[in-house]
Amino acid sequence: MLLKFLPIFTTADILSVMKSIIKKRTWKAIYRLLDRVSPIDGDCGRLCGAACCTCGDAEKDGTEEDLGIYLYPGEHKIHNKKADWLCWTVEAAEDYEFPESWTGPVYFVKCKTPPVCPRSMRPFQCRTYPLSPYISEEGLLELVYNDEELPYECPLIEQQIPLNDDFVKATYTVWSHLIRDPLIYDLVEMDSRARDEAI
Repeated sequence: MLLKFLPIFTTADILSVMKSIIKKRTWKAIYRLLDRVSPIDGDCGRLCGAACCTCGDAEKDGTEEDLGIYLYPGEHKIHNKKADWLCWTVEAAEDYEFPESWTGPVYFVKCKTPPVCPRSMRPFQCRTYPLSPYISEEGLLELVYNDEELPYECPLIEQQIPLNDDFVKATYTVWSHLIRDPLIYDLVEMDSRARDEAI
């Protein structure tokens, strides 16, 4: 989900962030696992000029607003908010299309140096794209291609380029752990039902 990126950031927001059951060490393990896999052999950004990394900069591409991505509950624990390659903001979950269980602040980040970043610290959404989790009506976790309306086209989706099996398996594994967190489950469930309604 790409969201409008506005600079709002206070100490009170940091202290009242949503509580996740996913621990810092679990996020680190997820990052380590996903460091070992890639959607395709090589850098998929070479197919499209790193479109997903470089879009949404209002100053550079003439759009009305900057775009960034949100971090999942608890994911902020493994990032250094003083790192010079990320711009951080905090937004109220209630101002966006998040589940009702999401209350209070949500962390948003935007890369300051696209398409170059410390790959070992890429946010979770960057690591699992172009796949999205989907919970079926029967309650089963599946992976589907991300079908959100985005300001760019991904060749992996548009050309239906086969994804590496190890990438798909690792992505499924981490999602099966993450949806144990009620906050993350609620988000995946909400997105899944929205996807059903759109069909």
